[in-house]
Amino acid sequence: MTPISTLAEPLDERKFVVALARGLDLLRAFKPGETMLGNRDFVERTGLPKATVNRLAYTLTVLGYLRLDETLGKYALDAGVLSLGFALLSGTDTLELARPHMRTFAREVGAAVSLGCRDGLDMIYLETIRSETALTLGLASGSKLSMLTSSMGRAYLAVQPLDVRAALLAELKKLAGKEGAALLADAGKEIEAFAHERCCYSFRAWHDDVNAVAVPFREPREGRWLVLSCSGPASSMGEDVFRESVAPRLKALARRLGDTG
Repeated sequence: MTPISTLAEPLDERKFVVALARGLDLLRAFKPGETMLGNRDFVERTGLPKATVNRLAYTLTVLGYLRLDETLGKYALDAGVLSLGFALLSGTDTLELARPHMRTFAREVGAAVSLGCRDGLDMIYLETIRSETALTLGLASGSKLSMLTSSMGRAYLAVQPLDVRAALLAELKKLAGKEGAALLADAGKEIEAFAHERCCYSFRAWHDDVNAVAVPFREPREGRWLVLSCSGPASSMGEDVFRESVAPRLKALARRLGDTG
C-alpha cells in the first residue's frame, strides 16, 4: 500500500478510507507503456494479499476502471481512468495558459518543455511539447519520472517543508535500493543549490544522454506546486547551455504562470 509519508496531505486516520486507498494502489501499479497486469503483478507491486487483490480488481472492473481479458487472465486500464485524466487536464486553467508559451519556448530553444506535478514518489507529466528538431526522449502526457533523479522531482522537493521533504527522501532512498545513497547525495546537492539557483538540474542522472532543468511555481487558483522542465540531448546541449541560456528563460516563463516564491 502507498506509504503514508508519500501522501500529499497530512493523514487524519478517522477520515482515511483504507479500502479506497488500496483500490487506487492497483490502478497505480500500471507503469508507462504497460497494457496488461495479472493478479500476481498486483500482489508483488502493492504488497496486498491475493484475496484482497481479487476483490479489488473485480470491483474496479465492475465500475469501469479495469477491463479483464479472460483469455489472458489479465487486466487493462479501462475508460473510467481515461475520463478522470481528461477531467483533470480540462480543469487545469494553468495548463491552458501555459500551452502557447510552452510551444514558443520549445520552438525557440529547440528542446522539449514539460509541465508536471507530483504523483506519490514520482512526477507525472501533464503536458509535453517538443520542437520539431528536438531529439530528446519522447515522454508524453501521463509519463512518470522518479522524484529523485529528475530535475522536475528535485525542484518539487526543494520547495517542500523540511519535514515533508525528509519523509519523501527517506521513502525514495528505500525505493532506490543499493544506489539510494549515491542518488540521494546527487539530488541533495541540487536541492541545496536551489536556494541560490531557484531551479534544479539533472545532468545525465535520469538518462545517459539527457540533460534537464526545472523550475517550480505555485498555481494561482489552487495554490498547488507545479513544475516546468526543459530537457534536451546531453550530446548537443551541455551543462553550460542549460545554466546560461535555458534556465533563465524557463524561470521567466514560470514567473508568468504563477508564484515562484
